Amino acid sequence: MKKTIISISLATLICSTAHADTLAGLYIGGQIWDNQATGIFGESNNQVDFNLDDKQQGSFFIAVEHPIPFIPNAKISKTSLETQGNTILDSEITFDDKTFATGSLVDSGFNVSYMDYTLYYEFFDNDLFSFDLGLTGRDFDGDVTVSSLVNTAPAGEDPIYETLTGKLSTDEIVPMLYAATFIGLPFTGMNVYAEGNFLSMDDHTLYDYQAGISYDLVNNIAIDVNLTLGYRSVKLELEDLSDLYSDLEFKGVFAGAVVHF
Repeated sequence: MKKTIISISLATLICSTAHADTLAGLYIGGQIWDNQATGIFGESNNQVDFNLDDKQQGSFFIAVEHPIPFIPNAKISKTSLETQGNTILDSEITFDDKTFATGSLVDSGFNVSYMDYTLYYEFFDNDLFSFDLGLTGRDFDGDVTVSSLVNTAPAGEDPIYETLTGKLSTDEIVPMLYAATFIGLPFTGMNVYAEGNFLSMDDHTLYDYQAGISYDLVNNIAIDVNLTLGYRSVKLELEDLSDLYSDLEFKGVFAGAVVHF
């Protein structure tokens, strides 16, 4: 019910007077993102730096633009954030009601993805410049784990090691502002672009932006194919998102392609 209410609210808020795209089109794109993960996460005051690994992540999107006035264009995209790490605790922490003692070697797994449901308008749209503005519902889904080997044998007996694991699952939608711009470089086949989603509300600070260049590999009346290269950064400063607290950033270069029918 909560997701339904937020989705309806997003659609209602975005449906205001604006300029619609003059050409109908379907856009399909994806990218491979080589990123570095830094920061802390945990529960409330138990956030820890787990020395997260750098990873290659994937993302994709599909967008539909049309010439109908007052009705927004639509875009759906998915991004996966998966990494793991470990550390030796310098103080006791609690995660998912499991207590991990000082000096424990703990492993962590961060496996969270999100779907973005975006409604937007094109306020400018030509071969040299475009500007889009809208709203996104970011649907988080995934889990975060912390685990460690612990000795469960009574004092004085031979050690018996078992794995103690705490796990939090995320399943929540948050609204974000969406903006994108595109600048064409005449006679070069090259373009400069940037886009992002942003939120600062209820102790959440989120942003997800990318900037880069694209090259028109194929450009004709039937199909356009663009190759993209750029830099992307995702910030997850969360306060009690399904009991998860974090101050994480994923950033690095990406390469991808976009097909326009």
